[in-house]
Amino acid sequence: MEQHERALAAYVDSVRGEPGALGVVLVGSVAQGHERADSDVDVYFVVDDDRFAAETARGRFAWVERQDADYPGSYLDVKLASPTYLAAAVERADDPTRASFLGARVAWSALPGLDDTVARIATLPDGVWDERIRSHVAQARLYGGYFLRQAVERGDEFLRRHAGLHLALAAARAALAANRVMLPGPKYVSKLVHAASTPEGFLSAWERVVDDPDTASGADLLRALDAWLGADLPADDTLSVFIRDNELHWLRGGVPAEFW
Repeated sequence: MEQHERALAAYVDSVRGEPGALGVVLVGSVAQGHERADSDVDVYFVVDDDRFAAETARGRFAWVERQDADYPGSYLDVKLASPTYLAAAVERADDPTRASFLGARVAWSALPGLDDTVARIATLPDGVWDERIRSHVAQARLYGGYFLRQAVERGDEFLRRHAGLHLALAAARAALAANRVMLPGPKYVSKLVHAASTPEGFLSAWERVVDDPDTASGADLLRALDAWLGADLPADDTLSVFIRDNELHWLRGGVPAEFW
């Protein structure tokens, strides 16, 4: 909308001459074309690595700017980035970071190749998606077939809810990976899994686990998930894949699979 473009142009004009400034990347609802009249404008402010280091050393990673924006609810939500940050994001960013670049538009750049880098952040090769499916299926099997059963046997209400939630999340993440859909954050799980292409019976089984996780609902969801996506993960490999991607994530320099 015109008011958002006006606010974006004012912000670009305000930072273009700053020391270390390299670019402004428009992201979020305005970039993706589904903004409301009162939506804020989300941007990444790209600076050189020296300025990025100096800003983040004092805890400045993101902030809000007004830029005299002139419509109700108006402001700019600014996140800091640098060439090194962007290059690292291409290789190993989590889903919320990658998803934040979906539909991104470079509003201004003094950095060669910024358009290509931004596009690569929001893209994953098929092999990565396939390995994600294996990892999330392993999570589902452990949470649904082991931890949830233990919780019910022990009468441990916390563990029952914890295992049920993690089973539902792992099954949802596997479904999204099969659909090549990134997860921007937890508040989008239900919406995205209901919008995904899934086999008959999967969603109803998933909803039962969300509503009331127990051994019966957990087993139903696992059967539906395994029938759909479990063929590429032999049962004997499940525990090793789970431990690799969860308990030993620190050894691999990453984060647990549910945070990918």
